[in-house]
Parts: sequence; structure tokens; C-alpha cells
Amino acid sequence: MFGKKNENKPQGRIDSLIGAGTRVEGSLYFTGGLRIDGEVKGSVQAADGASSSTLVLSEHARIEGAVAVAHLVTNGTVVGPVNITETLEMQSKSRIVGDVEYAAIEMHQGAVIEGRLVHSASKSVELKLAASA
Repeated sequence: MFGKKNENKPQGRIDSLIGAGTRVEGSLYFTGGLRIDGEVKGSVQAADGASSSTLVLSEHARIEGAVAVAHLVTNGTVVGPVNITETLEMQSKSRIVGDVEYAAIEMHQGAVIEGRLVHSASKSVELKLAASA
């Protein structure tokens, strides 16, 4: 609460940008933060399953392919399956056409998902009995 970092918040840094009017065809792998204002025809994935990866989609962004990242903040369109290992934030103009697997989700009024929602735990929890220690 006081003086404590919120470990569930996506990183605020953007390392790469795909600008408006830009179209990428093929698979895209990235680390850190990626913002897309253009169009991607192919999958977008965090390299090596990076747990700190953040993908930001503007309202003009469009991805036709699978998305697999830790954090997704979207106001754009994704056509394909989405796998989010940490947090998914869907703003009012966002649209996902495909199944969504997520750990935590925030949907603003107006956001649309056409597909199945599947909740998955973001981190496995191992329990140990005090007596077995």
C-alpha cells in the first residue's frame, strides 16, 4: 500500500514502435515494451516468454494472428487467439475475435470479445506443510 510497488502493473516503458500506416507481415518477437499503431499480419509474441513484456495497441492498430505476451493494453483489434500470462486491459474501442486465455482482466464499457474466455492462474503456488520442513 504505502511505499510498496504494485508488482501486477505492466511496465511503463516502450522499447519499439510500429507506426500508423506501417504493415508488417510475418511473426514478430519482442522483449520489453512494444506499441503498435499500424497493422500486423502474423503472430506477436514475447521473446522467450518474457514475463515483463508489454504490448500496447492503439485504437487504429490491428493484429491478424496469435498474441502471446505477459501484459496487453489494447484499444485496437486482434483477430486470433490471445494468451496473456499476467494482465489484460481492454479499453472502450478494443475488439478481440478469438479465444482469450488470461490471468487478470479489466474491460472498459464498449470493449468486445467474440470468443471463449479462459482464466488461468498466472503463477503456480506450491504449498508445504510446516511439519514436513
